Amino acid sequence: MRLRIVSYTEQGRNTAAGIAEAMRAAGHSCRQFALPKFCAAGDEPLKGRAAEWAAEGFREADALIFCCASGIAVRAIAPSVKDKTTDPAVIVVDELGHYVIPLLSGHIGGANELALAIAEELGATPVLTTATDLHGLFAVDVFASKNHLAIGSMALAKAVSAALLAGDPVGFRSDFPYEGTLPQGLTEGEAELGIYISDDQAEDPFPKTLHLVPKRYAAGMGCRRGKPKEELEAFLLEQLEGCGVSARELRCIASIDLKADEPGLLALSGQYRIPLLTYSAEQLSAVPGEFTASAFVKEHTGVDSVCERAAVLASNGPLIVKKTAANGMTFALAKYEEAISFE
Repeated sequence: MRLRIVSYTEQGRNTAAGIAEAMRAAGHSCRQFALPKFCAAGDEPLKGRAAEWAAEGFREADALIFCCASGIAVRAIAPSVKDKTTDPAVIVVDELGHYVIPLLSGHIGGANELALAIAEELGATPVLTTATDLHGLFAVDVFASKNHLAIGSMALAKAVSAALLAGDPVGFRSDFPYEGTLPQGLTEGEAELGIYISDDQAEDPFPKTLHLVPKRYAAGMGCRRGKPKEELEAFLLEQLEGCGVSARELRCIASIDLKADEPGLLALSGQYRIPLLTYSAEQLSAVPGEFTASAFVKEHTGVDSVCERAAVLASNGPLIVKKTAANGMTFALAKYEEAISFE
């Protein structure tokens, strides 16, 4: 996850530094901000209003961590809060590191899970307020997030949680194999309300069906410098339609690190809320397999194929659609082959 941490006091800065160190060790990327007078090694000076810092974080980060009073955090994020499906995780840690409180996007955004990890590192007390967690019940939005499943209806997702809290059975069907046992409250028998994991959104096995669509594909893309987002999007959607794949089945866009700052690709990944993953020429060259080689591409990038190799590297799965090129843009598609799990 891309984390941003902010603090406003000297003690808060020390707590933030400890969190940042632990989170980097866990594999997260992390930027830490502090007031200029408290900045030390690794800090970026905090400039402007807290709400401006938060707004930038909402655009760029997966999680915001405030090491301060909860009131400061609430006022800072208030202008930016929009929707639980798109808002980043927001966590408050008191400046002494005694309590860790997920404020926003506890389930879909991963704030609860991240808060538990931070609390364990600090020896702090996590304060979770989401009902399913308090009652130890299955949380469909957490399950969907961990298994890279797109939620078809947030209203029905809420209905599933309400039914489980009320003790009502919730049906379960899956077109894909899964590991583990069904959690308490889910049944493969008949039910008025149920969960259906499938890429077929036209079929409703329950009177009220919550569709969960697996994000099974990595789109490898390359482009000439300066290609506008609109042209890239039209090209991507045309290629996906030709493959019989919907945009909501995409888990990422993958390319070479030369494109890490490509405005059109960044805008495209932001619009569809999927990451733009980029790799070095060395990493791409090391990917095993047979790919559509190009001497021109190798001369300019250092690797003979970008879109195919990037898609395979991102998914760690097979290439299912080889390179297509048009108007200075390239596309390839690879497939994730991970099992759905209740563990």
